[in-house]
Parts: sequence; C-alpha cells; structure tokens
Amino acid sequence: MSKRPGGKSILANFGSFSQPEAAAADAAASDEQKPSTPSQPLARVGAGVIGATQRSLSELREERDSLRALVDAGGGSEIDPKLIDPSPFPDRLPDDSDADFEALKKLILEEGQKVPIQVRRHPIAEGRFQVVYGHRRWRAASDLGIKVKATILALSDSELVVAQGIENAARQDLSWIERALFAWRMDEAGIKARDIRAALSIDDPELARLRSVCRMLPVDVIETIGRAPKVGRPRWVALASVVSEDEAALGRVRKTLSDDKVLQRPSDDRFKLALAAVKKPAARPRSQVEIRSPAGKVVGKVTFSSGDIRFAVSTDHAPAFSAFVEDELPALLEKFFAREGEG
Repeated sequence: MSKRPGGKSILANFGSFSQPEAAAADAAASDEQKPSTPSQPLARVGAGVIGATQRSLSELREERDSLRALVDAGGGSEIDPKLIDPSPFPDRLPDDSDADFEALKKLILEEGQKVPIQVRRHPIAEGRFQVVYGHRRWRAASDLGIKVKATILALSDSELVVAQGIENAARQDLSWIERALFAWRMDEAGIKARDIRAALSIDDPELARLRSVCRMLPVDVIETIGRAPKVGRPRWVALASVVSEDEAALGRVRKTLSDDKVLQRPSDDRFKLALAAVKKPAARPRSQVEIRSPAGKVVGKVTFSSGDIRFAVSTDHAPAFSAFVEDELPALLEKFFAREGEG
C-alpha cells in the first residue's frame, strides 16, 4: 500500500517490542536514538502488542513518534524481491482494478521507494524472507526488477499476524469479508483467539461472526465474489445463512458466479448477483385453464402450480390427446430450451 513520503505506519510502534536486526546494536549504543521506555522491559512481543491495540489512538501516535528513530535505523536493508515470499496469512483479496497498483509502480520508478516494507526471516527456508506488511511495494519492486527496501524483524507467527493487524488498522481499508478470511486463515494455522482478536482489534462476538461466515460459506465462493468493499457484515451473514440452510442455494450461487459476464463486473456487483441467486422465487399461485375444442366445448383442464403441471381430459379425448402430447413433447421441449438459451 503506498504511503505519503515521510509518513509512518502505525506498525512503527512494533519496533519497541522487536528491534530491527540490522539496527539493534546501533540503537542500543546511541542515547539520542533510544525512545523513552518503562524501566521494566516488556517480556514478550505478543503481550506488548496486544496491550498497544487497547490504547487510545493518541497514545499510539505518541509512542510512534518516540520510536521513529529506532525504526528508521533498521530500514536500510535492500533485498532481492525473489528472495521474499508473501505472508503465510493472506489478508487481502484482489482489487477490481489494477489502476492503483500501476500508479504505485510509477511512483516508485520515478521517486524511489520511500517507506521500507517489513519482513521476517523465513522460518523453514534458509536465506529467504516473508512479508509482514508491504505486499504491494514488494510486488511493485519485483515487477520493476529492483531491490526492495526492508526492515527485518524477528517474529513468531502470532507476532506476525498481530503486526499485520496493526498496520491494517492504521489504514482501515480491509473490507469486512477480508477480515473474516484473515481470521479464518489464522484459525486454520492454530493462532490463538486472543492473538486473532488483537490482530483485528475486535471482541469475542465479532470474532464469532467472522468465523461463522467462513464456516457456512465456502472460501472459494468468497474468493470468487471478491473483497466487495461496500458490502458489510449484515449482508454477508444473510448470504451465508441462506447457503447453510438451503442445499440448492449454493448451486445457484456457483452457477451465477461461473458466468464470464458476471466475473467481469466489480466485486460489489458480484455479491449482489450472488445474494439475488439464493433468494427463493415467489411461489406461483395455483391456477387452472380450461381446454376447449374449436367449437368451444370444454373437454378438459390444465392445472399449473409451482413445479407441477397436470392435464385432465374427458374420457372421449384422453387416449388420443395423450398420444398427441407424447409425440409433440420432444419438439416442444426443444423449442423451450432454445428460448431459454440452453439449446
């Protein structure tokens, strides 16, 4: 995500709990670069960051300013983007348009990368790194074929997701369903509930709602719909509830989303079409039509109701009429499906 030149992410606060590897020694040696800290050091990253998420925004800003020098000291590393992997906990769905990303690439090409990304050393692949945050800047550097400026932090999985959450809270641009997917992926990886709450700055009831949607609605369907930034919790919960209660509803949603024309529309529109697909059509009232001969004599009737059509013909005409319908039915069905575009 591009940021204004000279701006700082709220994740700068994270520097007080996990010093950048490249600057730890220098920061410790320089009194001018030391932020004012409590006399009792914080024992572990997770507890400190969870506490930070509970403070007021003004307190976070004050702490950010006091830590700015420390974080700046660790931002000088330049890494080949090919040695970096994305976060193991994706928190974003593709945008509907690449325009913003292309603008970011152009800005970096013309003015350089102003703000370093945050990475950690890969826990199982020697010599590689994983993005903590700054995926778009990493992708831009990769596309441009240049090295990416990065601050290297030593973080566990729990600390990584909390760090991502703090950064996203600063930007406040994750859609509701992206937050739900982020929570689901953390659950799948065994991240503790308290760390998920801290990463997303939410309480237990909201975490339960995020989890419930991903349990009821298949993740591939969510990903096909997309981030839907204008769609909030109530409509996602409504869609998931109908799909969980009606086995046929999911099939209707998948059929709707398989249409190329639908996939080309913005994600908010895709959601609207998916929601419309799960709504059951209004039951057609039962109705009857008389069958008359050319002379106007009533010889039977046909009854129409939801999913049911019944003919009742007088005994004088029933055998011949049945044979006629049987002969004409293939041509009639062919005409019907041609009209419906399924021929």
